[in-house]
Amino acid sequence: MRNRILSYVAEQYGTEPEYLWAKTPDCAVIRHRGNRKWYGIIMDVSRKTLGLSGEGIIDILNVKCSPAVREILLGEGRALPAYHMNKQHWISLPLDGSLDEKTIFALISESYELTK
Repeated sequence: MRNRILSYVAEQYGTEPEYLWAKTPDCAVIRHRGNRKWYGIIMDVSRKTLGLSGEGIIDILNVKCSPAVREILLGEGRALPAYHMNKQHWISLPLDGSLDEKTIFALISESYELTK
């Protein structure tokens, strides 16, 4: 899903991922070309760090969303409180197949608009 997301933002918004930290070389920031604000970040994080059961690492996508959308997705268990971001305005989406591509792309679009 990581590659599909990066292809989508390149096609839709002309965004290329940025790999900013040597300690986390798989962490990809996606941001506006003009104002340089982030509208997403893909990270691989320990399941335990996120409060999820099981062992190992999971890819997540952090996006900004409205508080109403945040509450719905958290309430449905389809998103997690944002990892390393403002938990009032951002959510973490597990990229483990539990969310369909259409939903992920819609949330990326919302985040893009909110950070314009």
